[in-house]
Amino acid sequence: MAKHSKRYREMAEKVGEDPVALADAVEVLKGFGGTKFDQAVEVHMHLGIDAKQADQLVRGSIVLPHGIGKSQRIVVFAKGPAAEAASEAGADEVGQEELAKKIQGGWLDFDVCIASPDMMGVVGPLGRVLGPRGLMPSPRAGTVTPDVATAVTEYKAGKVEFRNDSGGNIHAVVGRMSFEPKQLEENISAFVDYILSLKPNSTKGTYVKSVSISATMSPGIAVAA
Repeated sequence: MAKHSKRYREMAEKVGEDPVALADAVEVLKGFGGTKFDQAVEVHMHLGIDAKQADQLVRGSIVLPHGIGKSQRIVVFAKGPAAEAASEAGADEVGQEELAKKIQGGWLDFDVCIASPDMMGVVGPLGRVLGPRGLMPSPRAGTVTPDVATAVTEYKAGKVEFRNDSGGNIHAVVGRMSFEPKQLEENISAFVDYILSLKPNSTKGTYVKSVSISATMSPGIAVAA
């Protein structure tokens, strides 16, 4: 088991086991600042779903009210007018076969991959490289779309993707420690509310089993769902 630093242990002592109101959780989290970099703030949700059942998967994307405080690097597979529109919208790299070869060769210096539907023949073979890293474009996440320019704009504005893991957990970045408490509260609330709206019809029992928030270098703080 990894040994935590003295600072981490001191922070952990300030966190109670019982869930607290979101505003209180954010206040505790903000008290864990003081690092040399602006830590990411994450929300973690444990869902009462059967991750083995295809009809109980929870995945998608959402544009958070205040973004995530980080400029995402975006590559786009498109051609013609769509490629030009993607570049104008701020895509970091736009291409076709040459871009696919570059990625096959090991280049993965980006956060989001978007593709127009007519480029999936080129993108499909990249599944083995992009899939395990959560970068494979998909219609459900809004990253396979004829309107690639709008997708680029949304991700630049702070759109985040999410999908449950095999244990029914969802993790997502919802801001930075430099955000105002109200901004973090509104981003977290928007994310949790959206996950609630995606409850699969076949799910039985309690849907949201737990919610917690944390920073890059802090313990988790349980939030009253």
